[in-house]
Amino acid sequence: MAYFLQQIANAVPVAALYAALAFGYAIAFAVTRRADLTYGALFAFAGQMFVLFADFGWNRLWLVMPAALGLGAAAALTFGLGAGVVAGRYVMRPLAFSSANAVVAASLGSLLVLMETARLASETRSLWLPPFLNDVIVFWPNPEFPVALTVVQLINTALMAGLVAGGHWLLNHSYVGRYWRAVSEDREAAALCGINPATVYIVAYGAASLIAAFCGILAASYYGNMDFGTGLTFGVKVLFIAAIGGQTAPLLAALGAAGVGLVETLWSAYGPILWRDFAIFGFLVIVLVVTRREKAIP
Repeated sequence: MAYFLQQIANAVPVAALYAALAFGYAIAFAVTRRADLTYGALFAFAGQMFVLFADFGWNRLWLVMPAALGLGAAAALTFGLGAGVVAGRYVMRPLAFSSANAVVAASLGSLLVLMETARLASETRSLWLPPFLNDVIVFWPNPEFPVALTVVQLINTALMAGLVAGGHWLLNHSYVGRYWRAVSEDREAAALCGINPATVYIVAYGAASLIAAFCGILAASYYGNMDFGTGLTFGVKVLFIAAIGGQTAPLLAALGAAGVGLVETLWSAYGPILWRDFAIFGFLVIVLVVTRREKAIP
């Protein structure tokens, strides 16, 4: 029983990460209805910039650890948001309302550019952050198997949950959210009402990029590293997990992604780890096929 409860506790930070990523992805997807792999690349790119600049501040500028981490976070947010806005404005927006295949090909190209940029910037070195905020908080003091999480896990979970809650409130109670909903529901009708769909798309893509960068910082601070191939892995994974709850409804996408995080953690605990990704992606494909709804073409 204690082992099961520990796995549930371990699933909470993973579920929060997946929920926040799916929430951001759905914001951009809702206004284009085009699959985009760039989002996962922005997540990994921001995490790599965070580790790279934190290492630079610690080893080159001789900053204290909090200042080095702050430098890394500021650089990650700046480069992550900048890369997202550039990709959204000059690569994705011209293609977003055309062929879906063109968007997928362009997003794959953007992903490769971001991955290679991070690899060259770090000189193909795998940099690691030192552990921090790793004090253990025990929830169930079982003498044989205590159920516990670290401080950084709890902080990350709280920040990501707050991000989803705050973003949901903003989308439902602000003029920005009203414009976003108008374009996501009917782009042409919104344009007739004086809303510029292209501007809304860039703002939505920038918001999604900022969320991806924020999640990349928190994930790198917890795991201590961000691999060069993480962009492709998370690009595909976020695309699938966001579809579980509904790619055009950010809150539902976040809830569905949280469920996937729970299932993935439990599989890692009780199933063969070698087959985890295969099983998760297979489960997602089956769910998507079963829940797919065809629309009649008039």
